[in-house]
Amino acid sequence: MSRPASIATRLTLLFALVSSVVLLALGGLVVSALERHFRQQDIDLLEGKILLIRALVGQAGSDAALPALAGPLHDAFVGHHDLTVRVARADGHLIFANAPLTVPEAAHQPIEWRSGGHHFRALSTTIASDTPARAPVEVTVAIDINHHTAFIDRFSATLGVFILAAALVSALLGGWAVRRGLAPLRLMKARAAAVTATRLDERLPVDAVPPELAELASELNRMLARLEDAFRRLSDFSSDLAHELRTPISNLITETQVALLHTRDAAAYRDTLASNAEEFERLGRMISDMLFLAKADHGLILPSREAIRLEDEVTDMFDFYDALAEAGHIALHARGGAQLHGDRLMLRRALSNLLSNALRHTPPGGRVDVRIEHAAAGVTLTVSNTGATIDPARLPHLFERFYRADTARSHSEHEGAGLGLAITRAIVAAHQGHIDVESAAGVTRFRLHFPAPAGG
Repeated sequence: MSRPASIATRLTLLFALVSSVVLLALGGLVVSALERHFRQQDIDLLEGKILLIRALVGQAGSDAALPALAGPLHDAFVGHHDLTVRVARADGHLIFANAPLTVPEAAHQPIEWRSGGHHFRALSTTIASDTPARAPVEVTVAIDINHHTAFIDRFSATLGVFILAAALVSALLGGWAVRRGLAPLRLMKARAAAVTATRLDERLPVDAVPPELAELASELNRMLARLEDAFRRLSDFSSDLAHELRTPISNLITETQVALLHTRDAAAYRDTLASNAEEFERLGRMISDMLFLAKADHGLILPSREAIRLEDEVTDMFDFYDALAEAGHIALHARGGAQLHGDRLMLRRALSNLLSNALRHTPPGGRVDVRIEHAAAGVTLTVSNTGATIDPARLPHLFERFYRADTARSHSEHEGAGLGLAITRAIVAAHQGHIDVESAAGVTRFRLHFPAPAGG
């Protein structure tokens, strides 16, 4: 497959083509104007000669006096070598002719023809008699226009050479102008070439390019900003992932090495294997959560759609967490109800993440509330719990992967990997909704907003 021509080449050729077409059109107009000028000039000359003949014929009062017109007509046209005159009576009797003349057709309009290497233009007319004694007279006057034709041919050839030279000069000037005009693109290319994985903060010059390219540069800068943010989040995620995986893997290696140092009884080996199994389960959950989030990032989680009564799902979740709530002396309360179309298992997972998170951060004697509200705009599910107020500076980061509001908290058997809220946000987004959080006066509230179904 051939490589397409560059923009500079295309613009240069287009500029040369347009210039050539314009010059050709202008040349055609000039040549056409010259031809019309010469034609009108010839017609005016022919009409003047006919008027002269008409005046001479008018002096003859009878047919007998017509032959005497040969002398005055000869004197009138002597020296006009390019003019051919024929004067005859209507019956064909020749009165005067300064040269043989054969007209293809008699017409009272100007006609043109070629004969013997000459180009003629002629005009014929009939001079009516004003007395019964004289018959009408037929007059034909022709002019050799070879000199006009030769001039137009030479002028057209000269004009053609000029147009060709002008088109070449236009192409050269157009190429120079195109290169100057595309200089901002070369500047953008140089700046774009400076963007690397370690220099994603580079931006294209918006103010240094023409307005036609400023919008493109702005859009490319926004794309670079998105790439920089995505790369930063990917780097942070990789670092966090390595940090999270290092602890359980280190635990597994340490416990296994300790178990292999000395011979132990079966019970000790079972304890080691049980401890290792807990770490493996934790790794399995973490990997499963990361795979889920990876699919969510690429839009690969497509929830099924079924009618779900949210109050029933909350009741089932309360039954599941009832024992944990009783152990922590935490009260569970729910109110409201609404129906939602979505994926039941995914919504249960989101609700379970929020409830487990609320129970984990609610002190003994506290309270966890779930409120479901239905409005024309959609459905809102709020999970709130009493406890320590979260620093407002930390609220925007709660849905980030591996983020924990309590940085001093160590990993424990009840502590997650920091992916629960990120998974919850991905599930809500898959249902075209969004989630927000607020924490004030010892109460933290997570709100899940789901849009009303299309068509009401």
